[in-house]
Amino acid sequence: MSDCLRRYRAIHKALWKLYPEEPKGNLARHLTTLTALICGIVGSQRTNLPQISEKVLDGAFPESRVKRFSRWVDNDQISIQTYFLPYAQVLIHSLSHQTLMLVMDSSAVGRGCATLVLNVVYKNRALPLCWMVVEGSKGHFSEKDHLALIGQIQPLIPQITQVVFLGDGEFDGIGLQAQLDTYGWQYVCRTAKNIQLADEKKTFAFETVEVKPGACKSLPEVLFTKQGYGPVHAIAWWDKKYKEPIYLVTNVKNTRQACRWYKKRFSIETFFSDQKSRGFHLHKSHLSDPDRLFRLMIAACLAYIWIIFLGVLAEKEGWTSIIHRADRCDLGLFQLGLRLLSYFLNEGKSIPTLKLDFL
Repeated sequence: MSDCLRRYRAIHKALWKLYPEEPKGNLARHLTTLTALICGIVGSQRTNLPQISEKVLDGAFPESRVKRFSRWVDNDQISIQTYFLPYAQVLIHSLSHQTLMLVMDSSAVGRGCATLVLNVVYKNRALPLCWMVVEGSKGHFSEKDHLALIGQIQPLIPQITQVVFLGDGEFDGIGLQAQLDTYGWQYVCRTAKNIQLADEKKTFAFETVEVKPGACKSLPEVLFTKQGYGPVHAIAWWDKKYKEPIYLVTNVKNTRQACRWYKKRFSIETFFSDQKSRGFHLHKSHLSDPDRLFRLMIAACLAYIWIIFLGVLAEKEGWTSIIHRADRCDLGLFQLGLRLLSYFLNEGKSIPTLKLDFL
């Protein structure tokens, strides 16, 4: 059996089993194409449709597969609600026994487009939950967009689960903070040094707060921005690794806890690097239409989650010493997953089906 066919069958089994009833009709046909897309993305480590088609074995000519994939990403009936959120919901529930760390950030994708992604942090990796794509460079997202993404995911999270939202300076809007407070979620977001704060005595700019390298200055119960949102907890934090202080706004009372949680925000950089230069090269997909890129990301994000699952499997079941080295591991979960898949294919071993409850 070829490597392409073995990859395809493992992906097909994983996608189908999460639907309560056997997919039929258009749903089954679309899932079949989605399976082929994921198979090709993993096999080629590219998101360019012609290169994806070269790593799919279905009896058709490569050009026919390109047209089939193109029709899939053009199809308005392909939605994240049907073809991704069922998997995101299982992922959320598998992690909901612990504190869910949600991270939002944006990055350039395709040709002249940017994506805004909401992720959940797992083992220093950010796993995608939902996203949007627009024309323009990074940073062209409004607070309305931020609210739309968290609004998609909030109904999927059990009410008893503790949730912490993390974001950089783009996500410090008072509308977003108010919505997170309404959900009962905690948040830690970076903000600008010239943001106006106010306490009982005076109004002042955040940057006027004195803090030494290696220290934190806590400002509890202050009002945030000229609109006076709050009270919130403001923190001036100068980690020794930083050249200058950073400024945080949060509803977390414990200063050290807020800083520890904020450090996890940087895990989203691994997602973008794995999807782009170190992995699937999403920035070189050659697609410039936001809707087409949005649908292509359904396949790319499912492919990413599968490879992370294989990386976790490598760690938990002791494959690391076989596929990498016995004395230490220098690879992240994504690279471990790719190596484990390659090992299974080369050695003729069965490929494990994605099990989100394994994470």
